[in-house]
Amino acid sequence: MTTPPHDWDSSYLADEPPPWDIGRPQPAFVTLADRGKLSGEVLDAGCGTGEHTLLAASSGADATGVDLSEAAIRAARVKAAQRGLSAHFEVGDVAAMSRPREGFDVAIDSGLFHVFGDDERADYVAALSRLVRPGGTCHLMCFSDRQPGDWGPRRVRQIEIEEAFSRGWTVESIQAAEFEINPIFDITTASAWLAEIRRTPTADPSGQADRI
Repeated sequence: MTTPPHDWDSSYLADEPPPWDIGRPQPAFVTLADRGKLSGEVLDAGCGTGEHTLLAASSGADATGVDLSEAAIRAARVKAAQRGLSAHFEVGDVAAMSRPREGFDVAIDSGLFHVFGDDERADYVAALSRLVRPGGTCHLMCFSDRQPGDWGPRRVRQIEIEEAFSRGWTVESIQAAEFEINPIFDITTASAWLAEIRRTPTADPSGQADRI
């Protein structure tokens, strides 16, 4: 998978944290954890400094966070040690990581999907299709086209999520949500979509339905 043209380390090494690194999980994912939806083998794709990985770990999950930024992963490991939580953190591309024998039960995507161009998006969904077991779930939150202005990441239309996951997945729900962000122009929230997407139970790792 081609990496986005961005120096992610520089975002985490700047004097001020990046807008998305708020030092706590997004409330939408806290609600998912409270409802027992972040359990089993959990993958946090583009985990940043690990807040959602650690949220899943604190809920009893076997949680793994993966990010391209070495600086972010270092910070995540420090947080895990400070909080006494057991979680796995890896520097790397989700597309290159190893799949657990049975596959991940849950994938978390908080703000990764919207950084990809169209071709990279297809590669990313194919990687999730390989990593998440049939019947497993992806909880995805991305920037929404309802957000005004042109600052920040690409705005995503609801139909783009549906089309990206149209093979080997079932989109269970897409709801309007909000990201909490560090202030940008005095803005502290941004419009988002929160999607629950389930791997088709008969799907193969390529994201296509098995032939019988």
